[in-house]
Amino acid sequence: MNADILKRIMRAIADGSQNDLDVLAEKVVESERESGHTKLANDLAGILRRGKRKTNGTHAPAEVDQTFRELPQSRRTREALVSVVPHDTLEHHMVLPTEVDERFARIEREYAARERLGAYGLRPRKTILLYGPPGCGKSLGAKRLAWNTGLSLMKVRFDALLSSFFGESAANLRSVFDAAKERPCLLLLDECDFIARSRGNSKDIGEASRIVNALLQLMEEFDAPGLLVATTNLENALDEAIFRRFDDVFLVPLPGLIEIERLLRFTLSSVTVSKSVRWETAIASLFGQPAAQVVKAAQDAAKAAVLGGVKVIEDSHLRTSIADLKRESRSGPSESP
Repeated sequence: MNADILKRIMRAIADGSQNDLDVLAEKVVESERESGHTKLANDLAGILRRGKRKTNGTHAPAEVDQTFRELPQSRRTREALVSVVPHDTLEHHMVLPTEVDERFARIEREYAARERLGAYGLRPRKTILLYGPPGCGKSLGAKRLAWNTGLSLMKVRFDALLSSFFGESAANLRSVFDAAKERPCLLLLDECDFIARSRGNSKDIGEASRIVNALLQLMEEFDAPGLLVATTNLENALDEAIFRRFDDVFLVPLPGLIEIERLLRFTLSSVTVSKSVRWETAIASLFGQPAAQVVKAAQDAAKAAVLGGVKVIEDSHLRTSIADLKRESRSGPSESP
């Protein structure tokens, strides 16, 4: 049996968590089946079914990615250092160029086959850095990975983690990594340049350098059962040593013409669109915009039609929403999703 599953069973017993034990029992069956022990897996599955019939459904179904019993907290302020997004609430639909979609899919396939890879001494990609301009879908990419691997998402709260007190930021960061070992999850360092800026920057002294050093050590030792995903808009500002710690680093680009069309049509798929809509003009007008803004333009067009009391989106709705979007873009920076 996988050593990681054994550790988690022991934790569940120590915590008195029957729900976790139920889930881990299913994982044992799955592990034995994947190892080719079909008869044993069937026998174990039969024992589980009989046990469930006896309890007459008194134990509610659970997932390995249940919200953590106790989130890591700052020792000084007692603030939660992370926020947890349950798996079933994650956004996950993305429209990407084929080659980028394949990079995501490869991570997902390797995670699903992690035990088979381990049997050959191979380690799946577990630490990933996504970079690109604001609004291109880096955070959504992390949610997609969590969704497709069956993990909950644990997002680090840098506002609570960072401290001016000596050594406190690094201690907080270690608490977060320790929590990620307790339950399988996707640990998200969103906009990680907050803590991973180059140590060569003359303004970054003291606590900033300590937290970079702590992050390097924690990534070097990362052996949690889930994934670690970091995102940044400023890849050139990151410490070079940080890049070497990631198993995979790739760009989430702005959508091209093909992706813009797919985003528009998907976003408007639940409403009726007039044949008068000039798709090519709308797509060309949105070229260079982040995916989040393309989706917003389509949603705003749909809202305008509904609020106007019509059931069909006309070309004028889409043209107006695109024009409004461009005015907003000129007046301030867009936000990533």
